[in-house]
Amino acid sequence: MVQTIEVSGLRKRYGDVQAVDGVTFGVEEGEFFGILGPNGAGKTTTLEIIEGLRKADEGEVSVLGLSPWPRNPGLLPRIGVQLQASSFFERLTTREQLRTFGSLYGVPVKKADAMMELVGLEGKADVRVEKLSGGQAQRLSIACALVHDPELLFLDEPTAALDPQGRRNLWDVLRQINTQGRTVVLTTHHMDEAEILCDRVAIMDAGKILRLGPPAVLVRGLDVPARISVASGVLAVADARLLPGADEAADDGISLTITTRDPSAVVAAMAAKDALTGVQIHGATLEDVFLELTGREYRA
Repeated sequence: MVQTIEVSGLRKRYGDVQAVDGVTFGVEEGEFFGILGPNGAGKTTTLEIIEGLRKADEGEVSVLGLSPWPRNPGLLPRIGVQLQASSFFERLTTREQLRTFGSLYGVPVKKADAMMELVGLEGKADVRVEKLSGGQAQRLSIACALVHDPELLFLDEPTAALDPQGRRNLWDVLRQINTQGRTVVLTTHHMDEAEILCDRVAIMDAGKILRLGPPAVLVRGLDVPARISVASGVLAVADARLLPGADEAADDGISLTITTRDPSAVVAAMAAKDALTGVQIHGATLEDVFLELTGREYRA
């Protein structure tokens, strides 16, 4: 596969803080790649170095076969960048914002206007940006990053502060962007977002990549028991603990929950007892992998 991004031995220090410490990875052409990590993990610094916004102390970076630093005029039209905090020109409408951003790249007005349809903002064309909702403003930010039709798109926490409806609406936009053949690199705090959108993820902490691979592969590699829940009272706790494959059981008055490393055996035994009312099976998730690698303490 063609490598769109190649990073080798990347390091960046701020005073006594080693923000990025020997990071190495590659992103394939057309891939949706995620960088995950707690606050201060080095995600944004890594992204900014790849984008050419910061100079690395050590290491090599290649983006579309070119070095991003010093700022490369030949690379800029080929990449799109959506930052954590986006600023728009004051007192302009959605249409005017996109046309203005497009004019910086020589994009025709008609092509700039068409970008509103891609991100679902055609109905807000004449609305000034300060009147847009948070989700609409995020979609406009992505449209501005896409208006010149880049091959590679960088998204730094694009769904931060959005409500669940806004997040899922934006996911649909991001899937559509990726299916059009663009390579997308995403940083996010939302594990469900990465699990749904990304082909591969890199989990970072303390400036290092701790684990890298497809979300499903990382989840399968985590040795944690499954949890099987049924309605409270369908089976006594003592009987549940005796089921083949059951490790532990507890009933909180709402659900009976059984932990097991052999869910098929437990479910089969429960089915034989006609005790599957309201059954739900919960396996490991990418969030479990993330917490296993980075710890559970709060990061301010």
